[in-house]
Amino acid sequence: MGSTAAVRSKGSGLGGYILTRFLLIIPTVFILVTLVFFLMRVVGDPITASVGDRLTAAQLAERLADAGFDRPLHVQYVEYLGQIFTGNFGRTLTDNRAISEILVTYGTATLELAIYALIVALAVGIPFGMLAAQLRDRWPDAVLRVMAILFYATPVFFAGLLLKLVFSVWLGWFPLSGRATSSTQLTLSGISGSSGINMLDALRTGRMDLIGDVAAHAVLPAMALGLLTAGVFLRLVRTNLIGTLGRDYVDAARSRGVSESRLVRKHAYRPALIPIITMMGMQIALLLGGAILTESTFEWRGLGFQLAQYLGARDFVAVQGIVAMLAVIVAVTNFIVDVAAALIDPRVRY
Repeated sequence: MGSTAAVRSKGSGLGGYILTRFLLIIPTVFILVTLVFFLMRVVGDPITASVGDRLTAAQLAERLADAGFDRPLHVQYVEYLGQIFTGNFGRTLTDNRAISEILVTYGTATLELAIYALIVALAVGIPFGMLAAQLRDRWPDAVLRVMAILFYATPVFFAGLLLKLVFSVWLGWFPLSGRATSSTQLTLSGISGSSGINMLDALRTGRMDLIGDVAAHAVLPAMALGLLTAGVFLRLVRTNLIGTLGRDYVDAARSRGVSESRLVRKHAYRPALIPIITMMGMQIALLLGGAILTESTFEWRGLGFQLAQYLGARDFVAVQGIVAMLAVIVAVTNFIVDVAAALIDPRVRY
C-alpha cells in the first residue's frame, strides 16, 4: 500500500508540474506579445514609420484608416491579441506577405543554423568542461575558464567577422557567406518535397559535392553562434562536475582505487549533465537572439536575416509579427525542455 501511494504521489507530482508549466506558457506569451506591441508603437504607427515620408497627408490618412491604425491604441491592442490567438500574425507592409508564410519560408534556415550551433556548443562545452574539472586549479583549468568567458562575452557579430577574416579571407578554407553556392541552392530547392533544411536535402540526394558544399558554408556560422553557448556549457559542466566529484559515493569509489578518469566517466558524468538539460531552454532563446546577428553577418537567409531586413526598412508590422512568433517558439521550447528535465531528474518537480 505504501509503495502504491508513493507511485501515485510521484505521478501526480509529475502531472501537476507538467500542467503548471504548460499553463505558464499563456502568461509568458501574453507578456512578451504585449511588450512587443507597445514597444513597436513608441515611434508611432507602423505605416507612418515605414512609408510616411513618401506619402502625402491625404494618402497617409487613407492608409492609416484602411489598416485601422487611426483607432485608439487599446482597440488596436485588443484586435491584435484576437488575431494572435487565431494564428494570424499579420502581413508585412513592404511586400504584403503573411508573417506565417515568412516563418515557413525562412524558419527552416534558422532551425538548421540553431542545430549546427547547438552541436558545436555541446561538442566544445561538455568535453572542455570535464577537462577543466579534472584539472581543477591547474593552468589548463585557468586557460579553459578564460576561454569560456571570452566565448560568452565576445559579441557574436565580432566573432563572425573575425572567423571570416581568418578562415575565409586569409586562409581561404571556407566560403564567406550564404547557405550554399547558387548552383547547389538551385538543385536543393528543386528536390521534390524539399524540407528547406539544406543538409537534410543534400543527404537525400546522396551527392557528396552537395553535402560538402552545404557543410562548408555551415562551419563558420555554426562556430560563431555555437561558441557563444559553449562558454556557458563549459562553466556549467565544470562547476557541477567538481561538485559531483566531492560527493560521498565518489569518495568511496576513489578509496577503492578507482582511477580519476573512470570516476568521471562512470560516476560523476551523468549527474553533472542534468543542469545542461535544464539550461537548454534558456540557451534556445539565446541562440535565436544570436541568430539575428549571425545570419546578417554571414548572409544566412533565415528568420534573423529577414528580421534585420525589415528593421532596416522600418516595417514594424513585420518585426512585430516575427518577434511575436519567436516568443511563442521560445515559450513552447522551454516547456518541452522543462518536461524533459523533470522526467530525467525528479528533483526538478519540487
